[in-house]
Amino acid sequence: MNTVPRTSTLHEGRLTASALIILLVVASFGSLLLSLAPQGRWVLGTFALGSGIAATALMGAAAVLSARWSWVESAFGGLDRVYAVHKWLGVWALVFASVHLVLKSGDPSWQVAAILQLPGGAARLVRQLSFVAVMVIVLLALNRAIPYRVWRWWHKLSGPLFLLVVLHWLSFRSPIALGSPAGLWLALLSLLGVVAAAYKLLLYPLLARHAEYRVESVSTNATSAYLELLPEGRAIAFEPGQFAFVSFKREGLREPHPYTIASAGGADGRIAFMVRALGDYTARLVKELQPGVVADVYAPFGRFSRRPDGRTEIWIAGGVGITPFLAWLEDPASATQAPVTLFNFITPGRELPERLDLTALAARRGVELVEVTTGPGTPSFRAHFARIVAQAGPAGVQVSACGPKGLLAEVRRLMRETGVPDDALRHELFEFR
Repeated sequence: MNTVPRTSTLHEGRLTASALIILLVVASFGSLLLSLAPQGRWVLGTFALGSGIAATALMGAAAVLSARWSWVESAFGGLDRVYAVHKWLGVWALVFASVHLVLKSGDPSWQVAAILQLPGGAARLVRQLSFVAVMVIVLLALNRAIPYRVWRWWHKLSGPLFLLVVLHWLSFRSPIALGSPAGLWLALLSLLGVVAAAYKLLLYPLLARHAEYRVESVSTNATSAYLELLPEGRAIAFEPGQFAFVSFKREGLREPHPYTIASAGGADGRIAFMVRALGDYTARLVKELQPGVVADVYAPFGRFSRRPDGRTEIWIAGGVGITPFLAWLEDPASATQAPVTLFNFITPGRELPERLDLTALAARRGVELVEVTTGPGTPSFRAHFARIVAQAGPAGVQVSACGPKGLLAEVRRLMRETGVPDDALRHELFEFR
């Protein structure tokens, strides 16, 4: 992501990308085999047609995941995981769609008919356009060189383009009848996908949890800004460490972006965000945003709320990944008897805004603050981490991390070296797209 990290918790038992993709692909091919006569099942055309069904099912599921429904977020353990799975659903949809396009989806033994008759060569045109639609959706989503503001508007076409895919399977001459297992499976995934896309495009601004806030204060330096907002009416309830999508009602700043919440809430309902100038939009926001600007805040999302369980806690933050830990430090309910150490990896010249005194916040909560300017490979950090593990025991440590992939990889390596089990790590998926 190009603004702030996304959040999540431990995800044992949560649905993963590989599990969901396998489930959808197996169900797609299985429903097709049940729909074909025995003599026409084990032919090359079955693999081609099954690939088309799988591609449609994967796209329908991807649309459901993009709707930001809370039950979907709960199933995957956080919206960050949801978007990661959403991306892989799209990638594999393109793979299966390519197989479907290249191979011939037919066999002389099949009795074929279209569910929906289209005039002339319209069915062939729809078939070609549906593949182009899948290719455009996926390649645009994966191209990180595209600025977020451009990518966001292109990605909105995913819903309408999915309708082309649905129209293709309805008009394609195949052995799939609407009432067959494969027809029912396709109808279910298509319906869910269309409903989810319609909700996200048309109903989300009205029905999603959101409220209007006004910027009360802005503390900035050359690279970042700390924003405090007060609700204009009702406030949104959230847990420290969750995140929100925010759109500021000022020309040039209306584009909604995700930001981790940097506060713990209070009686007045205030909410705070830490913004780093990491791109054109965020640089403009840091430079131009002033008190008094009104914002639409959609929240809360994420599952990175703190869960103290008596184990020694190690918090590891990289860059703007300090944000959820700011919220944890500000939470009056965060006091615990177990020791807590916060390793904050910083780049000289990218200090926090003056309004934030991290040293004082950590001291107030009894948290040991260790600032590291030389990267996760530095011997002093590794020795300090190992010392904490030796004192508490590998099973007595809980690690919470938020930062870039490289930092997370080093943390995992250090955990293995010191014997800390993998399931002791709670972490962020830092990339948003």
